[in-house]
Amino acid sequence: MGARVFIDGEAGTTGLEIRERLASEPSIQVASIAPEARKDPEARKALMADVDLVVLCLPDAAAIEAVALADALGEKAPKIVDASTAHRVAEGWVYGFPELGRGQADAIRTARRVANPGCYPTGGIALIRPLVDAGMIPHDFPITVNAVSGYSGGGKSMIESYEVAGTAPAFELYGLGFEHKHVPELQRYSGLSRRPIFIPSVGNFRQGMLVSVPLHLDALPSKPTAGDLEATLAAHYQGSHLVRVVPHAETAKLNGRLDALMLNGSDKLEIYVFANDKLGQAVLVARLDNLGKGAAGAAVQNIRLMLGL
Repeated sequence: MGARVFIDGEAGTTGLEIRERLASEPSIQVASIAPEARKDPEARKALMADVDLVVLCLPDAAAIEAVALADALGEKAPKIVDASTAHRVAEGWVYGFPELGRGQADAIRTARRVANPGCYPTGGIALIRPLVDAGMIPHDFPITVNAVSGYSGGGKSMIESYEVAGTAPAFELYGLGFEHKHVPELQRYSGLSRRPIFIPSVGNFRQGMLVSVPLHLDALPSKPTAGDLEATLAAHYQGSHLVRVVPHAETAKLNGRLDALMLNGSDKLEIYVFANDKLGQAVLVARLDNLGKGAAGAAVQNIRLMLGL
């Protein structure tokens, strides 16, 4: 018998996506709890004791309570992948972005507690961290991250406002108080000492995401060209089967346009460097499915690593 996995919160958007992906994993058996027992702490605790790994697809407060249930099991406690925001910058948790840097995938393999990244930070960190590590972007450089996501990233209430009530606008900015809950992980794992400005937005499409970082190249100490940025990013992700840096020859054929929906249904992430060296300006763009590499796909990637698959 293969490894057993319990998705605590399997009826939610991310939980359903994870369950669908795990259905094609012959080495994994998904253990479910009866619908009437989903909020029964003792029933959940008993199931946790009987599985190898638990995925938490819960609100932050409920995820913290679920971890306490698992802790109470002592040596019988399962490994945990937490898809909530609750533990992304918490001590004792490994950040679940295997492509973050050398050794990160190995750290996830040996971890018992992994915090699944947020969808927006996945794109932002993917763009910024390699350039910070290479010294092209100073740790204290002022960075702005802009992003647009499909409405499925907003959870049940936002999905209903678009698909049922029809009350949502076609497009809106939000997080304009500059304190979006994803900023702490975005800053920490990008390697920035200065808090970035992060302004997300949502459009009237179910899933898909673009995350962009504009840069004044002449304001960077090394005065990099577009080629320098692309080469550094490509070197960082060399050998990755999920993250791809799109070469300039392909980028040039896009006529300055990028569709947010083209990776929907995929667990891949694409990185683009759009630049005008004459003007000394560039914008880095990450494209991903917010339910794929931005949520469920990332969780399954971490599950596979943690279970040695």
